[in-house]
Amino acid sequence: MPVQSSSPLSGIKVLDLSAYIAGPYGCSLLADLGAEVIKIEPPDGDNLRKYPSTLEAESRAFLGVNRGKTGLCVDLKKDAGYDVLVRLVQQADVLVHNFRPSVPPRLKIDYETLKRINPRLIYCSMTGYGKTGPLADKAGYDQVLQARSGICSAQGSKDQPEIVYGSAVDYYAASMVSTGVTAALYQRERTGQGQEVSVSLLGSALAMQSARLIMTEDEPKHIDRDMRSGGITGIHPTQSGHLYISANTPHFWNALCTLVGVPELARDERYDSVKKRAKHADELVPIIRRALQAKTAMQWEELFGVSVPCSAVRHVEDMFDDVQVSEQGFVVELHHPKVGHYKGIAKLIKFSGEATGVPTFGAPTLGQHSQSILRQLGYSDDQIQLALRSGAVVDGGVAVDSAAIR
Repeated sequence: MPVQSSSPLSGIKVLDLSAYIAGPYGCSLLADLGAEVIKIEPPDGDNLRKYPSTLEAESRAFLGVNRGKTGLCVDLKKDAGYDVLVRLVQQADVLVHNFRPSVPPRLKIDYETLKRINPRLIYCSMTGYGKTGPLADKAGYDQVLQARSGICSAQGSKDQPEIVYGSAVDYYAASMVSTGVTAALYQRERTGQGQEVSVSLLGSALAMQSARLIMTEDEPKHIDRDMRSGGITGIHPTQSGHLYISANTPHFWNALCTLVGVPELARDERYDSVKKRAKHADELVPIIRRALQAKTAMQWEELFGVSVPCSAVRHVEDMFDDVQVSEQGFVVELHHPKVGHYKGIAKLIKFSGEATGVPTFGAPTLGQHSQSILRQLGYSDDQIQLALRSGAVVDGGVAVDSAAIR
């Protein structure tokens, strides 16, 4: 599927061997930038396809993190499947996977092997804990790393830690994948050489806590590292619905107090800084909440306008009709052979030099484009048609015989 030549990564071919969220969404971000991305799955498919979903035909999560890709299904443990990958690597610019460090050598897809096939290849390994160290081969997942890295205890309390739902660590790692890959591509333009890029969920979980992870040599290890501003900043009940308020600057604090009808608080020197308001939160919060009962969350949001940073608490499905989301063009129309037409999120980065943008298409079915990709690699129609039996390559659920494509 061609992309516009004005797109930043137009002409770049990415092989996505990753599964779940971090690696696949990182590759979808590269597709948003104009790269051609081929999702390569084993015969059983990406396990995310099997996750619970209120959609019958396909996992909602799989659709959400695999847009903009063509689909190829190969068994890398079979010679013919590996041969297909080798041909792709010869033509590719980038390969992304999320295997544990011990797996790629067994499959002969480690960086040392593949760089001999294509020295210009940018090879990105997305792991749970990094490539080395005592936990390198331990399976790592978003919420496992949340628990290990301190996110859960910071989100809740020591007595009741809490998970941050929404796969935040995965999505931050996805951004690190796309950033690392694009930086390596830029360096390749100067050196002519590819390289390995390593990203981990552990690194992502730590990066998300950079404001907490500061310790000077003269302070104790076990101290409060909370980065929240406290005071009235947070979610509050209103007459109907909940409202998030952030009024940390003197200007916003004064506006809040004036608009909710308690201007005397803004003049009280006991509350004239963020630290002081946090210290006196037990006094301030009840006053502000009583005042907020006068209107609904949506009414307060409209009244505050640009004077007070705030938002009524909405549901995720409200984003399909949100005026700002629509104005930014973040919701796009997509299509899936089994699901049909659906709406998704894409094109989150804007470029002034991109005249017409990158065409966006939905996530592929398992092996949806296997036959067309094989043809592009030089396999004849006769070879493909004769091989629609069990084998190393699967096209839409029909396997391609390994002997016929060698």
